[in-house]
Amino acid sequence: MAPEERRAALIEATIPLLHEHGLEVSTRQIASAAGVAEGTIFGVFESKSQLVVCSVIKALDPQPDLDALAAIDRAAPLRERVIAAAELVHRRFLERAHLMHAARKLIMVGEQDPETVARMAANRARIGAAVADVFAPDAARLRVTPDRAAHLLLMFCGANTFGPYGEPDSFSGADLASLLLDGIHLDETEQKC
Repeated sequence: MAPEERRAALIEATIPLLHEHGLEVSTRQIASAAGVAEGTIFGVFESKSQLVVCSVIKALDPQPDLDALAAIDRAAPLRERVIAAAELVHRRFLERAHLMHAARKLIMVGEQDPETVARMAANRARIGAAVADVFAPDAARLRVTPDRAAHLLLMFCGANTFGPYGEPDSFSGADLASLLLDGIHLDETEQKC
């Protein structure tokens, strides 16, 4: 197996283990899941940490989320679009909670490889822009810019997932959309200043 194929196989074997064990996953567990000897890991990765960082980045690839957000019908009413975006983001946050925690701990707080930090920041910006695009058709009817609305929705979804109030009674996508839109959506009788 070529080194790049071996790296890819090890990353694929590591991702589910990170969901299950978090950063405490061992190289022995990774090697066993990949069906290789433990030393094989260090033939293609400098360290366990490098393998884990590469695995977290792969698992948090934003492209499926970007595609799903782009698929939201821009002709649908604003509230329906925001509910769809909130449900998608909240579901993805829940599915990836352990990996997002690992990313923050490893990449943002721990080993701060500038390239990796920049890549993660760029991915967050891409998600923010995709959520902003959900709001864009109704930009003239909002009290804030689509970018700011996206930031607020992502913040609400994050707090709903990771905050102290996220369990066990987290808010639905409709609840989050109502909270956000009824606070920023202009009433037809109001004038924008």
